[in-house]
Amino acid sequence: MNTVAESPLKRPGSLERNPKLAQWLRVHRDGAVSIFSGKVEIGQGISTALAQIAAEELGITLERIRMVAADTAVSPDEGVTSGSLSVQDSGVALRRACAQARTLLLKSAAARLGVSVRDLQVADGTVRTAGRSTSFWECADDALFDCEVDETAALRSPRDYQVVGKPAPRRDLPDKIAGRPRFIQDITLPGMLYGRVVRPSYNFAGPVSLDDSKIKSMPGLAAIVRDGGFVGVLAEREDVAISAQRALRLTASWREVDALPRDVHAWLKEHAAEHHVISEKENADAKSRAAKVLEASYTKPYISHASIGPSCAIARIDDGKLMVWSHSQGIFNLRRDLALALGMREDAIVVRHAEGAGCYGHNGADDAALDAALLARAAGGRPVQVQWMRDDEFAWAPCGPAMALSLRAALDPHGDIVDWEHELWSNGHSSRPGRSQGPALAAAWHLARPHERPSAINLPLPAGAADRNAIPIYDFPNQRVVNHYVHEMPVRTSALRSLGAYANVFAIESFMDELAQAAEIDAIAFHLRHLKDPRGRAVIDAAARRAGWSTWKPVEGRGHGIGFAKYKNLGAYCAAIAEVEVEREVRVNRLVLAVDVGLVINPDGVINQIEGGAIQSTSWTLKEEVKLDARGIASLDWEHYPVLKFSEVPVVEVELLDHPELPAAGAGEAAQGPTAAAIANAVAHALGLRVRDLPLTHERIAVAISQST
Repeated sequence: MNTVAESPLKRPGSLERNPKLAQWLRVHRDGAVSIFSGKVEIGQGISTALAQIAAEELGITLERIRMVAADTAVSPDEGVTSGSLSVQDSGVALRRACAQARTLLLKSAAARLGVSVRDLQVADGTVRTAGRSTSFWECADDALFDCEVDETAALRSPRDYQVVGKPAPRRDLPDKIAGRPRFIQDITLPGMLYGRVVRPSYNFAGPVSLDDSKIKSMPGLAAIVRDGGFVGVLAEREDVAISAQRALRLTASWREVDALPRDVHAWLKEHAAEHHVISEKENADAKSRAAKVLEASYTKPYISHASIGPSCAIARIDDGKLMVWSHSQGIFNLRRDLALALGMREDAIVVRHAEGAGCYGHNGADDAALDAALLARAAGGRPVQVQWMRDDEFAWAPCGPAMALSLRAALDPHGDIVDWEHELWSNGHSSRPGRSQGPALAAAWHLARPHERPSAINLPLPAGAADRNAIPIYDFPNQRVVNHYVHEMPVRTSALRSLGAYANVFAIESFMDELAQAAEIDAIAFHLRHLKDPRGRAVIDAAARRAGWSTWKPVEGRGHGIGFAKYKNLGAYCAAIAEVEVEREVRVNRLVLAVDVGLVINPDGVINQIEGGAIQSTSWTLKEEVKLDARGIASLDWEHYPVLKFSEVPVVEVELLDHPELPAAGAGEAAQGPTAAAIANAVAHALGLRVRDLPLTHERIAVAISQST
């Protein structure tokens, strides 16, 4: 009889790529435990949450945990810190690894004391039995963890948690609040030179000619570096590097670039290269009940990461080895692309993470790393710091893609949705390093031997990218969802927090509100009648109750609206309710969000993430838009790319629905789409008309009003 061998089950979390126990932790003689994670701290508090998970499973106090900054020389390769996956991937792996480590330490202690493990009493790493004692610190040795993680090791029950599920102070905040050096821009190495790269203030253009005769004698200038179209300067002081960069830019003539489209969203629809039906189901009986059909189109512009601190990196080449400090979100992927661009072996490169200004996506951090490495080749073994200028960041860092979306739905006589169609047009949402054949780093495309600039790609479903959250979570008998992928990029695009979910949820939830109005049904009731998922219903109910939805009294110029999503349709649930006031501008006065992330590791951390996501989404929804002219990006400063001011930040209230019996889901990107939709629906409620194009500026509202009269 023929038999087919069963394929092994995939290891949970990040253990598939990093199965060795010693990759995850080390116990020290001084009573501390070093925890190694490939996920990086970018202001989301992950170093605190992962420390809580490790402390819980080891059964020691949180203070004993030392989180080691991600480093390609010592850390497990966990890919990119993105997609709200750190707790799910790194957290699951650490939970398993630390549970096994505790088991091994207890067995070692029992052998040392000559008793059974059952006879041991353990408290914070101290092990006692019958008047004798030892400790985890005495029992640990390098050989103990030289094995693969045993996934059958017993995990602590959530009923017994002492650290997980409790508030814990963020480990990264004290230095930031006190202004102590912590960021990559604060690092000063002995003998460090300062570098700047000379680029035009528009995208994808290299120099035709460059006159450096006037700056060669500039005091403090160390070198002018050229490699094909890549031009940079090295100086003993940062101000000299900046002056040299600006002077060289003025002398340069730049290659002409193709004119950019005047109407980006129409251009996207005309240039779609691939068409994918990602969801389709039919029910002829239901469709035959259609009594009213609605159609609507929505748009989202290009959005900048707009990090307060521009991208920065430090590089040093010594004896053929390259050391890079970077705030990249994917240090192993960056190492791979640096090796390709520089013609080096990966094992000759070490990338060490250092915190930078939060961006939650793919900004210029990786590009700055290659800039620093290229300049370091001319630095004679001295370290080189490269920091982009504000206009560099706006002009050259990848943008979150513009999107166009068209929706159509049919209602039956009872107000139920019986047919649903959703089409979207977008560039790809990822051009991160490590995801194409060549290096996805700007300088690599302008070297004397240039690499080809790759198009942004889309990640496959179920996580998705442009089509993330495009498939509705609601129960519709007929639906068809189509993703039109546009290869060609008017401007460089890549991942920005929540990827396509921001635009898709904005469009879906705005359209749900329009359908509810057409059916003359309250928006909350309309959502609930189309949603069976009990966890989804629970967050909608919780948000409505806390916001006082049913007691709202109409006031001229004020409105309230709801938005809801389950992130990626497989992550955190979030319902948002916005209260707005519309005069010349839209002001969001209050946001109420209810969230279900399954097991809550650190409630304060989850609330921080939801608050931050909601505020960032408010800024996107009301203000942010990359402006283009014929040659490229024209919004190169804060005046032309405004973000939400502190005085404009709404009151944000977050209610957590804790489910310790369920797996933990990430919170970092759950709020973006629901917040945008809630604000848009509140504006429609206040004005009595709909604005479907983001951002919801005074100009767009004025156009909507003029078109309605």
